[in-house]
Amino acid sequence: MTDKFPGEKTRAMLERGIPLFRNGLKFDAEMQKAGRRGFRAARQIIIDKAEGDFIWDLDGKRYIDFQNGWATNPVGNAHPEVIEAVHEAHQRYGFHYDHPLRYELAERLLAIMPDSSLSRFNYEVSGTEAAEAAVHLALTHTRRRHVITFSSSYHGNSIGAKILSGLASTNHNYLEAWSGGAIIAPYPYSDIMPAGMSQDQYVDYCLWYLDNHIPNSMVPRDNIAAVLVEPGLAEGGNWIPSGAFLKGIRAICDKNDWLMVSDEVLTGLGRTGKMWGIDHYDVVPDILIVGKNLSGGIEPCAGIAARDDILGDNDDFSSGSTFAGTPAGCAAGIKTLELYERYNLVENAAHLGRVAGGVMRDWESYDIVRQVRANGLLMGVSFHETEPDQDKKNWWVARAVRNQMLKYGVWAISDREDTIRMYPALNMDESVLREGLEIMHAAIRHVSEYGHDLGNSPAWPTGVAGF
Repeated sequence: MTDKFPGEKTRAMLERGIPLFRNGLKFDAEMQKAGRRGFRAARQIIIDKAEGDFIWDLDGKRYIDFQNGWATNPVGNAHPEVIEAVHEAHQRYGFHYDHPLRYELAERLLAIMPDSSLSRFNYEVSGTEAAEAAVHLALTHTRRRHVITFSSSYHGNSIGAKILSGLASTNHNYLEAWSGGAIIAPYPYSDIMPAGMSQDQYVDYCLWYLDNHIPNSMVPRDNIAAVLVEPGLAEGGNWIPSGAFLKGIRAICDKNDWLMVSDEVLTGLGRTGKMWGIDHYDVVPDILIVGKNLSGGIEPCAGIAARDDILGDNDDFSSGSTFAGTPAGCAAGIKTLELYERYNLVENAAHLGRVAGGVMRDWESYDIVRQVRANGLLMGVSFHETEPDQDKKNWWVARAVRNQMLKYGVWAISDREDTIRMYPALNMDESVLREGLEIMHAAIRHVSEYGHDLGNSPAWPTGVAGF
């Protein structure tokens, strides 16, 4: 097998397309700069075909799909039954707002909420819109003006969602004047502790910050509407919170008459091995945000669920858009939930998560691996530079591993952070999952031995299935 990667057709398309988009003017210069510092450019592919557990690039190379449409394909790529349901909805309804499918999907969703108190639903197009809708709902219900979110959280990329997200300090550049109502609190990451704290002490500090520092030093306690939290910090690196943290947030919200909003766009609908990420913590939120897995990766569909007293009678709340709750999106959601039930996909995700956790457990023995974590199929591996200096960053290690994975035939995510994130389909074949993790292990071993500069390293791993 040739070491030339990506292939000629993919290279040609990248050269043709990259100049058309953001940073296209400086892309070549940045790649040359990285090369002078001893780093190869991030490898990229262009998808020609997606099916089930796999994707293929323009040159016909097959990859095991751990990226999973950014975690939107719970039943695998291009599931034929979901596509057929969407096609039938298009043929029958075209696009009209008031159709029976929107009622049927809402009934199905409310029936599987963490608690029967979440009895009202509102459709949105995407997780971003749903997060914004949840915040506006909380503000209008409480008639308060501030919402607490967390560092490294991600709630979308619109103006409002950027302000709510704590993903990076540059996330709201030039939006500072818009961000007065969002308060970013610390999130207790499990592998980086300040001042020599234990994990339990760090959780206690973060809860203290919520209940003391913010209301005593930043904004009045009775002007805080809600705490918006992901029960698994997804885009920020698939960090998995402790039970004490989520239960503590619930207790603080109850004490202060704040609403607890659970952003389940990525952790919901089986991703963590339970129907909702919050189900791991025996906590019931006041508002729950739905997206991603809801419509099988075929049509956009999202929304929020809330209690009767919050969403059932609120004249000040206004949300939704032209394409919220489309016939095709609702048809995709209904069929996806049918597949969940038919194939016990939540239980299957829990099983695959246990398999993955067993395979990944020993990876922390590598110097470059800082932490391995998995909650169901919400999986992450964080990396660090073993000999740091001013020119070396932790995320370069993660990127180098991800590059090798891609070269070997596994597609995963490593974008802003020092973590590789994996989101296999909930129905991925166990043998494919094991093969993909074996290849990832080979990539970690490879970078651990050869470092970032891969020019003199072997082309392919030995002893890995498929090579």
